[in-house]
Amino acid sequence: MSVSDQKKKQIVQAAIAEFQEKGYAGASMDRISERAQVSKRTVYNHFESKDVLFKEINQCLADQINSALEVAYDPAAPIRDALVRLGWAEGELMINPCFMSLARMVMSETIRDPALAADMDSRMTKISVFTEFMERATREGKLTADDPSLAASQFLGLIKARSFYPNIHSGRVTTRPEMERIIEESVDMFLARYGAKATAQTAAAQ
Repeated sequence: MSVSDQKKKQIVQAAIAEFQEKGYAGASMDRISERAQVSKRTVYNHFESKDVLFKEINQCLADQINSALEVAYDPAAPIRDALVRLGWAEGELMINPCFMSLARMVMSETIRDPALAADMDSRMTKISVFTEFMERATREGKLTADDPSLAASQFLGLIKARSFYPNIHSGRVTTRPEMERIIEESVDMFLARYGAKATAQTAAAQ
């Protein structure tokens, strides 16, 4: 890592700490430079404003999310195993204290600023990955999702409803055993609705 890249990393890490402690409005570029142990001029050489710096942190969060979701669809795997693996792509983030801390800080600001929320949303490809999974599994007859995008949102919702939203303001982080149970139960519930066998049984009963 070059000296310039190292200083940029120091600034971002210092800014995360500053925003977590003071919030966006109360954060100071002077204090960020002090935390990073670099000059204020160096901070502005990398980031021309506090808004640009905050967007860089948003990108760090989005990069973590998008990197975690680089999950290749395996057509040979049983659908339940594939869904469990997909669920863990999200679950690994939910049990990561650093990720949850960063998400908590970013969300506290995006709630107050719709423009920041829209910027964050535009950087994340998460829902498209889940939607593509649902589309392909449906084409192969493993799922029966007439609306793959809705099915993807519901699958994510089952997991986040128990591992993300209850913890985002409490400071708590879901444990791995808890997440394992959440994912297993979410997959079973999802398959009860969208599994090919479940749909066939419902049609036969009618």
